Amino acid sequence: MILQELALKKGRQVAGHNIQSWGKRRRRSEYILDNGLRSYGSGRVPVNQLRQELAKEHVKDLSNQQKAKKKARAIDKDFFLSVLGSSATKREARSYIQRFTPSEESVLTPKPPSEKARSCGVNLGGFYGPAAVQESPRFIQQPEKLSKVSVGPQLHVALVKIRAPQTLDDETLNGIGRTLAQLARLGLISVVVIDCNNGGLPSPKETRDANWRTLEIEQTNRLIAAIDANGETGARLVDNVIGVSEEPVRPGFRHTSAHVTLRKLLMTPLRRSIIPVIPSIGYTDVSQTAVPVSATDIVLALTKELAGLPTELLPDEDPMAVQERLQALRKEVSLDRLIVLDPLGGVPSTDRDNGYHVFLNMEQEFEPAKQDLLKGLHPHTPGNALQAPAKEGRVSDISLSNPFSKFVDTEFGGPKPLSHTTDHGSPEKPKVDNWYHLQNLQLVRSVLSMLPPSSSALLTTPEEAANSGKDAPFQAARVGTRRQRNPLIHNLLTDKPVFSSSLPVGRLGHQTFMSEVISPAENITPTTFAKHGMSVTTFPNPKFGRWEPPAPGKPQLTLTDSQIDLPRLVHLIEDSFGRKLDVKEYLKRVNGRIAGIIIAGEYEGGAILTWETPPGVKDDGSPESRARMVPYLDKFAVLKRAQGSGGVADLIFKTMVRDCFPQGCVWRSRRNNPVNKWYFERSRGTWKLPDTGWAMFWTTPDLSLDKQLFLDYEGVCRGIEPSWADNKAILD
Repeated sequence: MILQELALKKGRQVAGHNIQSWGKRRRRSEYILDNGLRSYGSGRVPVNQLRQELAKEHVKDLSNQQKAKKKARAIDKDFFLSVLGSSATKREARSYIQRFTPSEESVLTPKPPSEKARSCGVNLGGFYGPAAVQESPRFIQQPEKLSKVSVGPQLHVALVKIRAPQTLDDETLNGIGRTLAQLARLGLISVVVIDCNNGGLPSPKETRDANWRTLEIEQTNRLIAAIDANGETGARLVDNVIGVSEEPVRPGFRHTSAHVTLRKLLMTPLRRSIIPVIPSIGYTDVSQTAVPVSATDIVLALTKELAGLPTELLPDEDPMAVQERLQALRKEVSLDRLIVLDPLGGVPSTDRDNGYHVFLNMEQEFEPAKQDLLKGLHPHTPGNALQAPAKEGRVSDISLSNPFSKFVDTEFGGPKPLSHTTDHGSPEKPKVDNWYHLQNLQLVRSVLSMLPPSSSALLTTPEEAANSGKDAPFQAARVGTRRQRNPLIHNLLTDKPVFSSSLPVGRLGHQTFMSEVISPAENITPTTFAKHGMSVTTFPNPKFGRWEPPAPGKPQLTLTDSQIDLPRLVHLIEDSFGRKLDVKEYLKRVNGRIAGIIIAGEYEGGAILTWETPPGVKDDGSPESRARMVPYLDKFAVLKRAQGSGGVADLIFKTMVRDCFPQGCVWRSRRNNPVNKWYFERSRGTWKLPDTGWAMFWTTPDLSLDKQLFLDYEGVCRGIEPSWADNKAILD
């Protein structure tokens, strides 16, 4: 009754307020005693209980804070160990800082297009039309494109493709999440594509498991949870960004039906340092039906979008406006890396002792690597039959239902039988794994062809990508690394593979116990680092005949040959050594005894190799004299702007050792030359020449068993005179 009268006199709001006040007072004054009775008032026992509860909550909060700090310290410790374990040099660290330091944010104010003056100061009557018509409001369907777009700091992005995550345990997946979070802390935010295809060739849409979508979402959420559990970097499920065109697709691996429907769905989380994780799900443009999409097609679609590549222009679009829009998109994002995490690892090779390509120069090695994989698919097919035929823009009917079969059919020709009968009558099965390796190889080629030359790709196993959190036990000393490096972290900081491609196989891989008998080929990390790279030209080409000592009456290569650009070669040598070359004296010494010349790219690097006669041997061209001639690396030069990056030196050295002089050669270097460490790692042996300032290096196997050859090497390195114009007394 009291509440009703109060509501009638003063209104419902006042009555409601009083009800809330009475309820609060009752809760403050009502307590439950130990005997279960309800008590009202302000007794001391309930106050003590309240204090105890507050104390317990305070202790719990302190405990949670301590656990959070402990976890943060562990994350920081693992992060710093991963960074320090990369062993980046000063030059590499400086290059990393220059690439990933954000520039000053220049926010450009939108500027409307300036209108042309209606009059030029001359009375032209109604040439421009009535002023009322010119100044009348215009009704347009879409807002005009502004001449400038507001652009913030450029984002550095990596595309990551993970195949068969359902086969990974929680520890490995958690390690991958930790590595991706560390990459984000270092300035490289990832866009992850999940590929649940595993076991056999990719399945056609008609025969795919009915629970395919559930599997994709489950594995995507597993990775998101792993990323969220490792630091401040978060992750988000983005399953509505890929559209699928229902129109026929043009032939070619880069032309896919998948495309990005809305760029903002990608850029919003990236701007907030949140990693988008995309399952292999797409939606058709017309019916908006969820369909399975090849992860390779999704990666290509994301590459086109993030790289700001031009799409099909509409007939009424202004080309200048399109150009400005594309330039703004390219300034917004820098797509630096393609990372492929595959259970099979990097690209295999049958002509490498370690079994894998450590570094792939796509410009020169793509075709040989592709043919090598095709031989594994068709062991008894002749080599010339494996050459890719001319593309006719047509795909066979058998491949229409399978996107990967369409790739193989388009890129490598029509289907071939996958089983062959040996001489014993038993069919030889092809290497099914090579299908996945071919897909990864072509994906790398297609992505890098759409990106700047500075971009790169890394192919490794999920276990290698997750090793940042694993503490390797102490192992006995052997030539190798002290701590297992994470290839993703190392590649980001150094822009190089974990191991140099020109290192001998015995110095690759991890350390082992002295009692263990494991060959280096079995212990090598199956990781491949790929770049668009550059061409390597060799004069003369060793494929047409091995290099031999000069013989009387036979034409010999000279530096003044029309094939050699002598001015650019001289500039390369002088820029690399920082000294002027006495060209006349140098030509006089080397012409007539040149074994060959190796040129990388457009004279970014090069090597000059000669045949030298040991002291005491007559240089008369006789068979005895030619048999004693020593293969000598006379000049090894790389432009200063190309030193320490791009792998130019590795390309030249690898060509020299594997193609030109597989039996070995010799060279010398100043004892205090900072490059000697690089030489020491790649040579078979070294010797400090007594009473000189030289150190001798060689790649000849078992040189210590041939005393005469060793003495010839030493005599040549002692006897060659330098050819510098500034001061010949200084060692070159």
